[in-house]
Amino acid sequence: MDVPVGSNAEGVGDEAVLAATGRGRDEWFALLDEAGAGAWKHRQIASWLVGEHGVDGWWAQGITVGFEQARGIRRPGQRQDGTFEASVSRTVDLGTADALQALADVVGAELDAEPLALNLTAKHPTARFPLDGGEFVLASVSPLANGRSSIGLTWGRMPDGSRLADVKASMRGWLRTVG
Repeated sequence: MDVPVGSNAEGVGDEAVLAATGRGRDEWFALLDEAGAGAWKHRQIASWLVGEHGVDGWWAQGITVGFEQARGIRRPGQRQDGTFEASVSRTVDLGTADALQALADVVGAELDAEPLALNLTAKHPTARFPLDGGEFVLASVSPLANGRSSIGLTWGRMPDGSRLADVKASMRGWLRTVG
């Protein structure tokens, strides 16, 4: 079966979690189970990791999502509000403003829509395209060395995960046309 969105554990290795937090995922999950975190909300779990164990906020979020996925509380691609999100990225040989303009042009043509907001001058420029039913596509760019940029697309607020694979395939195709 083709899994369109990987699990939290696939994105960040257990060695990295151990090096950054002093414990591996299994140890964190055992502590969370012991504390009864399976019945807690996402924010409460992450706050407990930060407040009780001094885990950095970014790592606490990752451990929390991993715990929720491992315990069947959240599926890969699912946000804490229950909606689903898919993201793709690639590196291009363009500066940030040129990369975002090119990406926004492609997305606008594919969606037959204008961005609600287009910010070409920010350090990390973005363009947001609102869609029917509250969904959106966010185009973003981050500067890299030597005039290159990382371009990314996020399709958010999907009501279920049934379209994740198709959405990711479409967005990957759109990224290939930039740069």
